[in-house]
Amino acid sequence: MSPSSKVPFSVRDFFKRFPDDEACLTHVMEVRHGMRHVCRKCGKEATFHRMTDRRAFACANCGDHLYPTAGTIFQDTRTPLQLWFYAIYLFVATRHGVSGKELQRTLGVTYKTAYRMGQQIRDLMAKADGFEMLRGHVEMDEAYVGGRRHGGKRGRGAEGKTIVFGMVERGGRLVAEVIPDVKQATLRNAVLRNVKEGATVSSDELVSYGLLEGDGYQHGHVRHGAKEWSYYDYRHGAFHHTNTIESFWHLFKASVRSTHIHVSPKHMARYLREFTFRANHREMKNAMFDLLIGAL
Repeated sequence: MSPSSKVPFSVRDFFKRFPDDEACLTHVMEVRHGMRHVCRKCGKEATFHRMTDRRAFACANCGDHLYPTAGTIFQDTRTPLQLWFYAIYLFVATRHGVSGKELQRTLGVTYKTAYRMGQQIRDLMAKADGFEMLRGHVEMDEAYVGGRRHGGKRGRGAEGKTIVFGMVERGGRLVAEVIPDVKQATLRNAVLRNVKEGATVSSDELVSYGLLEGDGYQHGHVRHGAKEWSYYDYRHGAFHHTNTIESFWHLFKASVRSTHIHVSPKHMARYLREFTFRANHREMKNAMFDLLIGAL
């Protein structure tokens, strides 16, 4: 069965699986430690039983207390675990992201709490996504995100915008990061950190990409200024275009405008990690929730 043909993890499914805080706490315990494992204190394999007066489980052999939410985003929170779980569900179920105001309305918490929850969930997405070098055929493109300044310069070099740089392996992972400028050294360092030597890379005609062939990459570029959007390199058997990464930037910019209205440069990296997480795991959408809980 293909991933797209599976029944989605619906809201009804969510509340059936996690009807209360007790079910959420038990799930965290099962995912992080297991209900039966070797006790850290007595060193014996034992079953752990739920304690009634705190968010803890006790070893059946020695009585040692284990707090499954310790060291996670749930530690010391006064917000019910079910609300945390539902917020995580909203983040994986949406395509355009979740704003702090939307979390505030949906969860019935203060905006300060909703905003903090959203940022912590984005950090959790970055942790769950991990890191892996891109290889094969990689498209790359820089973009400018932010509001317009009336009368100012548009396009490359526009003032008041945050510069972001994205790289995507065709049929594979996507990486995006905030960069200070589009100088050759900046782009080259980003590519060397993320793309395996020997990969085929496609970019636009920006001169800052000029050194990539000297670093062991097979580089082709499309000349957007000349209305060229793709071409086939018969010599190396490579079809060059940047459509995949440009589609990601289109979704990201549209989501910022419609959902978040504005994202400050200070927090831009968090929002990028949120969207790259969903892009990297879109084929396993039903499992994204468990992936995040497992990364706690």
